[in-house]
Amino acid sequence: MATDYYAVLGVSRDATSDEIKKAFRRLARTMHPDVNPDAASQEKFKDAARAYEVLSDPQKREMFDMGVDPTAANGGGAAYGQGFSFNDIMDAFFGQAQTRGPRSRKRRGQDALLRVELDLAETVFGVTREVQVDTAVVCPVCTGAGTAPGTSVATCDVCAGKGEINQVQRSFLGQVMTSRPCPQCQGFGTVIPRPCQECAGDGRIRSRRTLTVKIPAGVDTGTRIQLSGQSEVGSGGGPAGDLYVEIVERQHPVFTRQGDDVHCTLTLPMTAAALGTTVSLETLDGVQEVDIKPGAQAGEMITLRGLGAARLRLGTRGNLLVHIDVSTPTRLDDRQRDLLRQLAALRSEETPDGQLGGDAPSLFDRLRDAWSR
Repeated sequence: MATDYYAVLGVSRDATSDEIKKAFRRLARTMHPDVNPDAASQEKFKDAARAYEVLSDPQKREMFDMGVDPTAANGGGAAYGQGFSFNDIMDAFFGQAQTRGPRSRKRRGQDALLRVELDLAETVFGVTREVQVDTAVVCPVCTGAGTAPGTSVATCDVCAGKGEINQVQRSFLGQVMTSRPCPQCQGFGTVIPRPCQECAGDGRIRSRRTLTVKIPAGVDTGTRIQLSGQSEVGSGGGPAGDLYVEIVERQHPVFTRQGDDVHCTLTLPMTAAALGTTVSLETLDGVQEVDIKPGAQAGEMITLRGLGAARLRLGTRGNLLVHIDVSTPTRLDDRQRDLLRQLAALRSEETPDGQLGGDAPSLFDRLRDAWSR
């Protein structure tokens, strides 16, 4: 024989099919015309492709081992030869098989996202909500087949059910065979002579469904709950996608949430802050008695443990943080003003006559500071 195909690929005569494929792939990466346009390299690539054509086919390899060149009948054979398609070259070059054959009409449905607004109490304690979803469901007439009742799909007469057609083109490497989806059946291999009138052959229709969603305690804005198989059904009656419910927490008029903790502001009169008191505070868990110690200052914080938001999937809760704000009266009658003056005198906190200045504290600021001592 004029050509030793084993020597062309650089493999031994007992090389496995994987070793032959790897050897050709290694040569193709350096000699392929798209990589190396040199004329000598193109000739070497033709020889390597011819060698791979023979050695990758068990029957041709057996003939070659017996001393017969399977490509001799083709005058040495083109680089891609008859029976050796472009897909076979790509299979070796990229190391993986190309998708062939008809594709299924059944496709998985797309996932969907639905946003649900909840009040703070609902996110803290959890809730069960009913939501309406406009989505695709299986056609009740054809049950997803896409065909009219009493009919079925037919084999495509263009591709004979293969879903693809082959096209041979001539190039400087010889005949190149390429495959593309059949234009008549779009690659399915079958056609629908009489489509279902309800779904127009798609196998699904639009419909509105009501779902019951159980929302766990501790969710927050941005939390997503996955409902498997509750999104739209795929074409051809394929499996449904997943529905994701995203939580949006409404703003509360009193409480604000920061992670697992809940914050609020408690405004006290100046006298209550100075003398101390007990306040009935309406929380998410009902009315709680909060003790205010005498001399409470604006900005102080009282922590009510375990009255915050639930920690998702942990079963514990954060805290309720009560921020103190002291309110100074702005309108006083004569008697109230006299009493405050008497208090200022008792505490030696009168303002000397003629002491002015933009930074001087007001009477009520001094009173508040005095009561905090």
